[in-house]
Amino acid sequence: MAGKQGERTRRRLSTGERREQLLSVGAKLFSESPYDDVWIEQVAEIAGVSRGLLYHYFPTKRDFFAAVVERESERMLAMTAAVPGVPVREQLSAGLDTYLEYVHAHAHGFRAFHRADAAGDQAVRRVYQRALAAQERQILAALAADPEFGPAAQARPDLRLAVRGWLAFTTAVCLEWLRGADLSREQLRDLCARALLGVLAL
Repeated sequence: MAGKQGERTRRRLSTGERREQLLSVGAKLFSESPYDDVWIEQVAEIAGVSRGLLYHYFPTKRDFFAAVVERESERMLAMTAAVPGVPVREQLSAGLDTYLEYVHAHAHGFRAFHRADAAGDQAVRRVYQRALAAQERQILAALAADPEFGPAAQARPDLRLAVRGWLAFTTAVCLEWLRGADLSREQLRDLCARALLGVLAL
């Protein structure tokens, strides 16, 4: 009897809530284990759903992984969003600290994402392009709101290209760092900060 009452009182998750639950489980697993060691059955078991239901939301494991990465990219954008009224130069170290902490905590997923992009995986490539464009827009918007650079920053093609190049540089050095580069997180942060400040000096 008690079991039936528990079933009646257990709230049924909406489609959006269930999807978010599955992506949360996936983010945790992909951060802890290499891509090939994460199994759909494992995700379904932890979430308490059937494998068929998970495939209803995400047709393939690669689609699921791409959706996890997209969700995490959106979270990262929110975590590193500019603080209105604070100069970009003053926010740079804090934003990089947040980013590098995330990269370190999600090392397996970060490496898997960029390996898949480099291999031309189309599902991941689409996520990568959207994430890159969003990061670029966020940085340029922060520069435009900073009196040192002004609204013209968003219209400068040289600065836009330089910011995109800096994002690629930051990804590359983070991957080397995860491979065991002999740099502390603070040293890596300072390296990336100096690189962006050099870009802004254009």
